Amino acid sequence: MSSSVQLFRDQKYHELKGQCVQQGRLFEDPEFPASDESLYYDSAAGGKVEWKRPKDLCEDPHLFVNGMSSHDFHQGRLGNCWFVAACSCLALRKSLWQQVIPDYNEQEWDTKNPGKYAGIFRFRFWRFGEWTEVVVDDLLPTQNGELIYCRSNVRNELWSALLEKAYAKLAGSYQALDGGCAAEALVDFTGAVAESINLAEGKYGEVISEQMKLFEDLMKVHKRGGFISCSISESPGRPSEAETEMGLIVGHAYSVTAIRKLRLGERLVFSFKAEKLFMIRLRNPWGKKEWHGAWSDSSEEWKKVSDSECKNLGLTVKNDGEFWMTFEDWCKNFTDVDICRTVNTSYFSLHKTWEKEMIYGAWAKHPEPLLNRSGGCFDNRETFLQNPQYIFDVKKAEDKVLVSLQQEDRRKYKKEGKGDNITIGFEILKVEDNRKYRLHKLTVQERVATSPYSNTRSVFLRRTLQQGRYVLIPTTYIPGVPTRFILRLYTDVPSKLRELKADRPKMTCWSLLCGYPRRVTQIKVHSAEGLQKQDRSGGADPYVLIKCDNQSRRSPVQHNTTNPVFNTQVIFYRKDIDSPVTIQVWNSNLLSDQFLGQAVLAASPGEPREQQTLRLRGRGGREAAEVPGHITVKVLSSDDLAEF
Repeated sequence: MSSSVQLFRDQKYHELKGQCVQQGRLFEDPEFPASDESLYYDSAAGGKVEWKRPKDLCEDPHLFVNGMSSHDFHQGRLGNCWFVAACSCLALRKSLWQQVIPDYNEQEWDTKNPGKYAGIFRFRFWRFGEWTEVVVDDLLPTQNGELIYCRSNVRNELWSALLEKAYAKLAGSYQALDGGCAAEALVDFTGAVAESINLAEGKYGEVISEQMKLFEDLMKVHKRGGFISCSISESPGRPSEAETEMGLIVGHAYSVTAIRKLRLGERLVFSFKAEKLFMIRLRNPWGKKEWHGAWSDSSEEWKKVSDSECKNLGLTVKNDGEFWMTFEDWCKNFTDVDICRTVNTSYFSLHKTWEKEMIYGAWAKHPEPLLNRSGGCFDNRETFLQNPQYIFDVKKAEDKVLVSLQQEDRRKYKKEGKGDNITIGFEILKVEDNRKYRLHKLTVQERVATSPYSNTRSVFLRRTLQQGRYVLIPTTYIPGVPTRFILRLYTDVPSKLRELKADRPKMTCWSLLCGYPRRVTQIKVHSAEGLQKQDRSGGADPYVLIKCDNQSRRSPVQHNTTNPVFNTQVIFYRKDIDSPVTIQVWNSNLLSDQFLGQAVLAASPGEPREQQTLRLRGRGGREAAEVPGHITVKVLSSDDLAEF
C-alpha cells in the first residue's frame, strides 16, 4: 500500500523523526501548531487551553495499553460522538486499524531507548479515493491537566487522542469535527462504501418481514468486516442530547459492536414463542448512559439465559456504555442507521467478489449548455443532461450493481462558512445498446433507478439491472453548484465504466474520405406479437436484428414465446440517409436461425415520432408480401447530430 500513499502537506514521517532524534529535540508541527488556530475556526469559540505532551500528563505513556478495544474511547467536549462511535467500530477489526495506524509497534514508546522518542506520530486515512498519511506532534489540548477531547479510559493510553488530532488536522481544526456522521469517519478509516437507512421511512419497526431482511443483511455486513452505527434524529419536543424514557440519547451516534441470534431455553421458548431472539449490541461513546428496556444489562430477561451463553455474548453488568437490545426494539427506538460495507474485490476469497470501477469527476459551471457540467437533479428538465455522464454495461442476463457517489470532504471549508455538505444523488438510465456519445434529450431511454438525495458525504444504491447499456448521471440537487466527486461502481463482471465526453462523432481527416454522418436515428423495438409458431409446443425463440447503413445490432433472445417483449434500443449515425432502416425478426435455432419477417423504414426526420405497430413482411422492400406477426417500434430521426 505504501507506494500509493499520499503525504498530507508533503510531510515525510521518517525524515522528520530522523532529524528530531539526531538533534535531540521533540517534534513541533508547523502545519498544525499548538495554538488556537488549530483548535477553532471561529476565534470566539475558545477558552483557555494548555497544550501538553503525554509525559506531562501521565507516567509511562503508551499508544496502547493491553491492546486496542472498543472501550478505549470517551468523547470529550467536542460534539464528535460520530467520530468516537466510528473509532469504537474500527477497534473491533485489527486488520483495518493497522492500516490507519501503520507500524504501530515502531511508533510505540520505547522505554528501553527513550532517546528514540521524537514526539511524532503518523496516521493514514482514505481520503477522496486514496490513502493519505498525516503526521502530528504529541502536543495535546488540556485544561487543568486533563485532556479536553477524545481520551482513553486508561490514563496513559494515548492512541485515541493522537488519532483524533490527526483527523482534526485533516479537517483544519478540532472545531471542524463538531457534528457529523459516523459513516464519514468509517469511510475515511477503511475506504468502505457507506449507506444510510431511515428506519422510520422503511417501516422496519412495523413490518416484520422487512425487519428480518434488514437483520440478515446487517449480520452479513458485520460478519464480513463492515461497520454499523445508529442514532435517533431530533424532532419537535425531542432536542439533541435529550434522554428518552428508555435511557437513549437523541442526536447521538452509537456504534454496533455485535449482532447475534440468541438461542433460548425452554421457558423462554414458551414465553416468547420463538426458538431464537434476534439481538444487537450497542456502545455509547460517552462510556455510560445505557438502554433501560428489555435485555438491558441487569434486566430480568438475562436470568433466563445460561451463564455460559451470557459469557459467550460478553455480557457485563456495569455502566460502561455497552448494552444489548432485541432487534425489534432497536428498529422501533432508533431512526437512522449508517452502514459501511467493505466490498470484497479479492479474487482469493470464499465470499462473493466484486469488480470495482472508480472514477474522479466534478460538477462545473459553464454558460455554454454543451460545456456546462452542473445541471442539477432530474426535476431540472432543461439542464439535467448537462451533468457529467458515465456509461457502463451489464453483461449478464441480470446483475446486482452497487453504486457509491462521494463528494469531497467540505470540513476544511468551515472557516470560510462553506463547510456544509452539498445535497447529491444520481440517476441510472437504460440507453441504446450502442450509444457512444452524450445524451442531450430523453426519448426512448428508460429511467431505471434513482438514488436517495442527501446532504451526506456519500450516497449509495443497490439495484439489480437487466442486460444492456446504462448511463449513470451524478447530480447536485440544485443546478450550478461546483464541487468534486468520486464515483464507485461494483458489478459481478467487468462493466467498463467510462465518462461520455463527446457530443457527436468526431470530424477527422478520414471523414473527408469516407464521409461524415448527416443524420442520427434512434430506434426502440418494444415488442412483437403473433409470430409464426416454430416448434411443437407452439412457441419460438425470437430476437431482432436492426440494420442501417452497414451497421447492425442484435437483441438478446426471448425464449419460448410468439409474443416477445424486447425493449431493445439502438442509435445510428447515418452517412447514407437514403439507405433505409431494416428491423428483422429471427428465430434462434441450434444449427441455423430462421427469418420470421421484417419492417423497412425510411426513418427520416419528417416521419411520426410516436410509437407505432407495423405489419411484418417478407424479404424485399416495403411492399413485400405480409407474413404472420406485428412489431411495435418507436423511431426518431434528426439532422442535428447532437439532438438526442
